[in-house]
Amino acid sequence: MEALENMNNFLTDIIDEDIAAGLTEQIHTRFPPEPNGYLHIGSAKAIYINWSIAKKYGGKFNLRFDDTNPVREDDEYVQSILQDVSWLTGEAPSGGVFYGSDYFETCYECAVALIKAGKAYVCDLDQEQMRAMRGTLTEPGQDSPYRNRTAEENLALFEGMRAGLYPDGARTLRAKIDMASPNMNMRDPAIYRIVRAHHHRQGDAWCIYPLYDFAHPIQDALEGITHSMCSLEFENHRPLYEWVVDNCPLPHRPKQREFARLNVTNTVMSKRYLRQLVFEGHVDGWDDPRMPTLCGLRRRGYTPSAILEFVRRAGIAKTNSLVDIRLLEHCIREELNDTALRRVAVTEPLKVTITNYSADKTEYFALPNNPRDEAAGTRNVPFTGTLYIERSDFAEAPPPKYQRLRLGGEVRLMGAYIVRCDEIVRDETGGIAELKCTADLETGAGMPADGRKVKGTIHWVSAAHAIDGSCCLYDNLFSIEDVNAVPEDTNYLDYLNPGSLKKLEGCKLEPSLAEAPEGTRMQFVRMGYFIKDSRTGSYNRIVTLKDSFAKTLQK
Repeated sequence: MEALENMNNFLTDIIDEDIAAGLTEQIHTRFPPEPNGYLHIGSAKAIYINWSIAKKYGGKFNLRFDDTNPVREDDEYVQSILQDVSWLTGEAPSGGVFYGSDYFETCYECAVALIKAGKAYVCDLDQEQMRAMRGTLTEPGQDSPYRNRTAEENLALFEGMRAGLYPDGARTLRAKIDMASPNMNMRDPAIYRIVRAHHHRQGDAWCIYPLYDFAHPIQDALEGITHSMCSLEFENHRPLYEWVVDNCPLPHRPKQREFARLNVTNTVMSKRYLRQLVFEGHVDGWDDPRMPTLCGLRRRGYTPSAILEFVRRAGIAKTNSLVDIRLLEHCIREELNDTALRRVAVTEPLKVTITNYSADKTEYFALPNNPRDEAAGTRNVPFTGTLYIERSDFAEAPPPKYQRLRLGGEVRLMGAYIVRCDEIVRDETGGIAELKCTADLETGAGMPADGRKVKGTIHWVSAAHAIDGSCCLYDNLFSIEDVNAVPEDTNYLDYLNPGSLKKLEGCKLEPSLAEAPEGTRMQFVRMGYFIKDSRTGSYNRIVTLKDSFAKTLQK
């Protein structure tokens, strides 16, 4: 809460000025997602801004579904958004949950008021004709031949539109503003269109729907929103927002201000692209752990606090920028380094037999649950004469400065004995099937009595006690850093990373993992941070241990 109270940016500066000028008393914000897809990490920025500013000023925060376009909207998306907003903020929206469709009658009444005032007219031009007559940035548009219909004629036609007398696209209601305006959005924009589509809440009650630029300011005004904060692409739409507020019979005047969207390297934020990835089967659904969706990040193992910290550090500004995805990884790694329990998992097992250890003997070594937190205590891990180690922890022809196991070399088994590799056992193809080793049983988990130094330490699990599991190792979904700037003659799908998912079967896990509670995030020592997937039972790697971005932050 203290971090929210101390947050300052250009948006809070605007609000401070409005409060000082007596323009507003209680701050009221909103997050208005369209329920035609799942929220992503870019949505998290919009949520954070509106929710945290309401918190900072002791105001209210609304969740309002922008469900004015029934073609792709669905209750599935509504439910996912409700879950994501609650998960990210940890609470229900303080101002309530609303639906733009609940205001359809008021939007219609506002449109009628504009027609009666001579500020809106029914136009028979189709989209292509309207576009051709709209003009350019350097040339004014042309008036529609239907622009000067009388108010009575427009009212009758608009009532006919609502009654379903005309086919889809045959007519639109347009605001009558200025076809010579330098702002293209003010050149008599369409504010109502005919669309026969079943609405997820209104059913078939309506066959005309208000466009976003018309409905949004009305919704804000009806809910008492003081500051309507949206992404930068709506900056050129602000004059139309203000025109609607000024010319419709509304009880309140909200203020729109814009901020830069959140763009992240090696991923996409376009809902159209995300839909394509899902519906064409490039990923395993909206909650695929490689997706930037909040449900995907949740399934991957990211925490709300890490995501909010990432958004905070990425900053709130009016200039578009590309944020390194490694900052997001750094935020979750920084959190889990302090909080995650340590466990042992051998992801690509290689059998090790300790020849001087009794075959029927089992002893237990105490390993720390979290070396950074003494209060986390220890757990006892079984040790036997047959173990599994990581295949990558043995090298038959080791490179220079190699400090893990080699033929004739020694390593420390983490928390247990020092072992020396004496023999390689091969399978029928010549591959390494097993290592035979000798343990320094005199030393135990302590230092060698003769003072020799053993630099390497590797992890292990007892073969007799290990449980089987699988692990999913995730990497960036795209191989190109800026997916919005792909080279000409290429498609963003050309840059899907074929190595974004590596699934490891036959992993060997320490027995305590059989009792790990659902949703527990843990560090598999030396391997990364993992969480058990609630759908598949595999362990998803949240992030690796290596943090190259920390050095960037220190510069």
